[in-house]
Amino acid sequence: MKTMTLAGLALGLLTTVALAQADRLAIQSEPARNGSPGWHLGPSFPDPTGFTLVDADGTVHVIPREERRAMMGGAAQVPGGQGGPNCSHSIVCGRKNGFARNALARVEWDQTMGYKFSYPYVVPKGIGGVPSVALDSKGYLWVFKRSPVGVVQLMKFDPNHKLVLEVPESVIGHQAKAHGMAVDKNDNVWITDNGQATVMKLSPEGKLLMTIGVKDHRGDWDEAKGQRLLWQPVMVGFAPNGDLYIAEGHANESPNDVDNDDPTNNIGAARIIHLTADGKFIGQWFGDEVGQGKFDSTHGMAIDPTNGDVWIGDREQYRIVVYTGDGRFKKTFSMRNLVCALNFDHKGNPWMASGQDGQFLKLNRDGKVLGAVGNGMGIGTGQFTEASYWVFDPKDNLIAGDTSVGRVTVMSK
Repeated sequence: MKTMTLAGLALGLLTTVALAQADRLAIQSEPARNGSPGWHLGPSFPDPTGFTLVDADGTVHVIPREERRAMMGGAAQVPGGQGGPNCSHSIVCGRKNGFARNALARVEWDQTMGYKFSYPYVVPKGIGGVPSVALDSKGYLWVFKRSPVGVVQLMKFDPNHKLVLEVPESVIGHQAKAHGMAVDKNDNVWITDNGQATVMKLSPEGKLLMTIGVKDHRGDWDEAKGQRLLWQPVMVGFAPNGDLYIAEGHANESPNDVDNDDPTNNIGAARIIHLTADGKFIGQWFGDEVGQGKFDSTHGMAIDPTNGDVWIGDREQYRIVVYTGDGRFKKTFSMRNLVCALNFDHKGNPWMASGQDGQFLKLNRDGKVLGAVGNGMGIGTGQFTEASYWVFDPKDNLIAGDTSVGRVTVMSK
């Protein structure tokens, strides 16, 4: 099998394009100032979209494009990443003659925090990336993988990094687009399938306890009609009192469905749904309403442990939008990076994952970058093709997957 030769050639081409994009940007870099580290523009890396194999030491091998279709049974698709239709009917979906997503110049922050990178979790070999991980109170790590049909997607590792549980398709079905995941205060694990429009709750032993939404029926939640459908669910979060929040609206697949003939699915707007812990409806709010507080997507979401505020990562618009737990808008931050995921450490500090920019950024509560972890976009040590949903261990070390690579990275001091 060929490995990195073709990827290297593609990287050279994308580097040229990304630097061409950088040429038109007014600011190429800035030194450290006022408590923020310095940053510079760097190139993109060819996204392998899950067509990777990972050695036990974390070394990544990219599968050449001409070999990928055969690995998917002859179908032109990516492993475990079949979401809804692409964004349409809005200028936010893109414009002609713009730069392609995989050819953007990337903002990379200088690392001054002293973190090191290791790969103690060996995810079973096979293609598919790891969009999310979650840690329970006993130190067990759940890993959610975008595997092909028939290959395990949800697994659990013990505190010694040993694989101890694989949840089969007979329990959760095949997750068309495995996305976000979180563990609640009772160590139940919640997973979202952006493609099939469901959220599932499983026990610590991997038993299915609840399904929210209707499989393969993307649509609008209308409590008055008893219509409890989900629209592109991407992540879940928990209020201090145990309430559940579901973030809906996936970045470059939203907005959509506004001209759908299905009357249960025609709003086509990102939103937050607020439920009780046992799934009873409390309320929802949308990102397309007039005035401050707009958001086009909810790719990132986290609940502030200090006050219950809902932090929304509007990925494609490079911004964070903050609401109260009952849906009242508070503030918006504009960021230099894609806001792919959000989280809070055990001291209550906000952090964000910068997606294809390949880093995790420590913020203050006004969105100012205080520090960065990660070596940027790529497949080398400490790099990420897409830095996304991650967790903090009790020592506030970071543990993260990579949406396009099947490995788990531990970032520790």
